[in-house]
Amino acid sequence: MNYWTQSKKNIWVAAHRGWCSKYPENTMEAFKAAADLGVDQIEIDVRVTLDNELVIIHDSTVDRTTNGTGKVCDKLLAELKALDAGCKKGDEFKGAKIPTFKEFMDFVKELPTMTVDIELKEYPTAGHEEVAYDVCDRVLAMVDEYGFTDRVVINTFNAKLHEYINEKYGNKYRQHVYYPISVMGSVHRNPYDYAYCCCMFKATYNELNMAEKMEFDRMASYGVEPWAGACVKDEKGVDMAIECGATLITCNNPDVVLDRLRQKGYHN
Repeated sequence: MNYWTQSKKNIWVAAHRGWCSKYPENTMEAFKAAADLGVDQIEIDVRVTLDNELVIIHDSTVDRTTNGTGKVCDKLLAELKALDAGCKKGDEFKGAKIPTFKEFMDFVKELPTMTVDIELKEYPTAGHEEVAYDVCDRVLAMVDEYGFTDRVVINTFNAKLHEYINEKYGNKYRQHVYYPISVMGSVHRNPYDYAYCCCMFKATYNELNMAEKMEFDRMASYGVEPWAGACVKDEKGVDMAIECGATLITCNNPDVVLDRLRQKGYHN
C-alpha cells in the first residue's frame, strides 16, 4: 500500500504532539482527538525511563506538562504513570497519563491509513551514545514488529543519530530532517542526500519562522519532500505554506489548518 499521497495539491496535516492546542500534548487524549478530526499524520516524541521503558513526552523533565518534577530518565515507568499529564491544560483533563510507546502503537494499529512521525529525543551526546542508539534500535524494531515500516518517518534534530540510522539500516526507513542544516548540530554527511522529508524553517527568524519559496523549491529539486514545521497556526501561515509548495503542514491546531486547506481545495 502506498501511504504517501501528499502533494502540493493535497497537503497533509500532521498533528504536532497530537491536537495539542486543545488537549494535553503527547497524551492519548490528544492523539485520539486528532485522529477523529481526520489528520493524515500524528507526531510524537519518544524518551526512555530509568527502567528502560519507552515513553512519549517531549521535554527531558516532567515539570512543564505534569504535576511532577524531575528528569524523565531518573524516573521509573510506574512513577511517571502516577503523574497527572492533563492538569496543566485544564481541570477537564485531570487524570491524563504519559503514554508508553507501545500504548500509542496499539492505538495506531487500529487506524490503517494513519502515518506517524516519530521524533527520537535521546541524542548520542558524550556518555549517552549507548542509550541513544539502543532507544533508536528498539523503536525501529517495534515499528517493524507492528508492520509500520512503510508508514512512519523517523525524526530527530540530531544529525549524528540520523547518520547512524542511515548507515546501519540504509534506506529502509523514511528519515525526516531539517532546514537550515545548522539546527541539526554537527553534520558529517549531507542529510538531504538520504532524507525523505525536511521541515523548512527560516534561516533567519521571521514572524512565521518558515523558509522562503525558493528554499522549498530547492529542497524539492533534491527529491526531498518540503514540509512546513509547527510554526503554522492560522490562515496566514496556511496560505504561505501553500504558496511555498509545502506538501505537509505540522501544526498544534489541526482543526484550523484542516478547515483552511479544505476551504481552498488543498486537502482531499
